[in-house]
Amino acid sequence: RSNEYKSYLRMSDRRSSAEEDSDVNESENTEKEGLLDLAWERQQCKTFTAWCNSHLRKLNIHIESVAQDFRSGINLAKLLEVISGDEIGRLETGKMRIHKVNNVRKALDFVASKGVNLVGIGAEEIVDGNLKMTLGMIWTIILRFAIQDISVEEMSAKEGLLLWCQKKTAPYKNVHVTNFHTSFKDGLAFCALIHRHRPDLIDYNRLRKDNPVYNLQYAFEVAEKELDIPIMLDANDIASTMRPDERAIMTYVSSYYHAFASSQQASQAANRICKVLNVNQENETLMEDYETLASDLMEWIEHMIPWIDQMREQRASSIDEVKAKLDEFRTYRQTVKPPKTEEKGKLVTDYNTLQTKLRLSNRPAFLPTEGKLVADIEKGWDTLETTERGVEQHLMSELIR
Repeated sequence: RSNEYKSYLRMSDRRSSAEEDSDVNESENTEKEGLLDLAWERQQCKTFTAWCNSHLRKLNIHIESVAQDFRSGINLAKLLEVISGDEIGRLETGKMRIHKVNNVRKALDFVASKGVNLVGIGAEEIVDGNLKMTLGMIWTIILRFAIQDISVEEMSAKEGLLLWCQKKTAPYKNVHVTNFHTSFKDGLAFCALIHRHRPDLIDYNRLRKDNPVYNLQYAFEVAEKELDIPIMLDANDIASTMRPDERAIMTYVSSYYHAFASSQQASQAANRICKVLNVNQENETLMEDYETLASDLMEWIEHMIPWIDQMREQRASSIDEVKAKLDEFRTYRQTVKPPKTEEKGKLVTDYNTLQTKLRLSNRPAFLPTEGKLVADIEKGWDTLETTERGVEQHLMSELIR
């Protein structure tokens, strides 16, 4: 019995020790989670404030913190008007709590009208400065107005943004984007996104994975200076946090997406404008070429008609003189006229091509100056050939006579 009792005590001691260890581990985990919550809250507060300021600056408004500066509802309404392009309506200017609650409620109703479900977020909590509720509200707004409409290969919102990051950073060494927290801790993903779109701004090859604070700060400063993306994250904070806040990272990354998407759209618009200008320039050149060629051809026709006709008007005194005129006429037919025939064909082709291009680009049809229409050229050409036939018949009859 004594041995059994000692054995029981040993088992009891081991169980107590195990339970104590379990309690310690649970306490440590709870403490870590609490620390993470505080870190995430701090990161969200900084990021969301910077994101809001990036839009409010269009109205020359700057807030210090989302936790305090949205309590009256006025700045919140201004933010919503800027990012939506719609007006919320008249707000109450009074300083009493009821006035603030009504303003915030009006702003929240506006958000709800955009199809956003604001579960558990009340105007009173925002007015009272409830940080968690305020951050939840701002995150909902960011999701609706900055992330929801992102679409990449049939993936939308968060999944679309993640796919965009993965596609853009795929060629880069030491970058493997699988999430919006640890994948961005070393800063290389941010640098890769910038380098992919603006290789002139980032010297990616000199970056090291083991220098995360430098990489993060480098990306943040370049984005702010060259891309007009405000710094929304703290480099030391992100690098030292075991798992950076996903919402903060997503918010900042979405700013990259919109900045580069806008740049691409502007580039595409510029390319379209250049294309239109090039087409217009080509059309102008074709018009000028037509006018020049038509003038030269009409001048040549008008010169040749009397030159040919004089062979008929001047009667030959001998058969040798008739033969000489025939030889001269045949030389004209064989060597002088063929190039002009080609020019006439080119003139008609260029004219038809030009009219087709103008029609396809919704431009008015080309109207040549007076006396240079295709019909004028054809009429002059018919007169030339009629004169040729008359002279040829005359010379042949003279030869027979």
